[in-house]
Amino acid sequence: MESAINAIDEEIVSLEAYPREELEKIIKDVGFRCTLCGRCCTKEYNDHVFLLVKDCRRAKEKYPEMIVPAPYFEICDNEGHFYVSGYALKVKENGDCAFLSKDRRCEIYGDRFEICRIYPYMLHREADEYGNVDWRQISGLNEHGEYNSEISDEECRKTAEMTAAYEKDFLVQERDFYKRVLTHLGENGLKPVRRIYDERMRDFGRGEPITVFVYNGDGFDEKVVVSGDYTVKSD
Repeated sequence: MESAINAIDEEIVSLEAYPREELEKIIKDVGFRCTLCGRCCTKEYNDHVFLLVKDCRRAKEKYPEMIVPAPYFEICDNEGHFYVSGYALKVKENGDCAFLSKDRRCEIYGDRFEICRIYPYMLHREADEYGNVDWRQISGLNEHGEYNSEISDEECRKTAEMTAAYEKDFLVQERDFYKRVLTHLGENGLKPVRRIYDERMRDFGRGEPITVFVYNGDGFDEKVVVSGDYTVKSD
């Protein structure tokens, strides 16, 4: 985990050094406009909506029945308890976001979360199909919305700032999560075990309950979940 923490710290430094003007230019050139098509809110285009700590605090107050521990648990200890860096939104049985209505509209659009506000823009490094690591700034190009719209310089600047801020908040949350897990494991005489992770995930897939410690920005929320908790019934 210490190597993961160091890697995240390096990523934060790279992110802070990335010239915002370059992202603003990409936003200007792409000219994306949301057409409320709802495609980005489906399993076909996106896997799940991860919530930053500040978003999760609001979700716990306003939509507590719609959040679950994020689905990809980072760690499992030798007692079979999982740890994950935050919460995510539930989905419908068909994979759509729980807040996507039958007419393909977001039911909380004015109150939507940070990742939904900046999408399809992003600012992080990842490997391409050849293994070359480089910056990625946009997702799902030409798959939803409309492009080549006229975007003002001020809007480009604000979008770039929001995108960079989201990415930094996400990285800081991941780093602080790993630090908190290290402390928790050390204080309780625990250690991560991959074999137990795989065994318990098979149990989870069969519908058995598991215990997940969900990072909340200060510590952990201890949750017991089953696989069925991740979906809401479609209308």
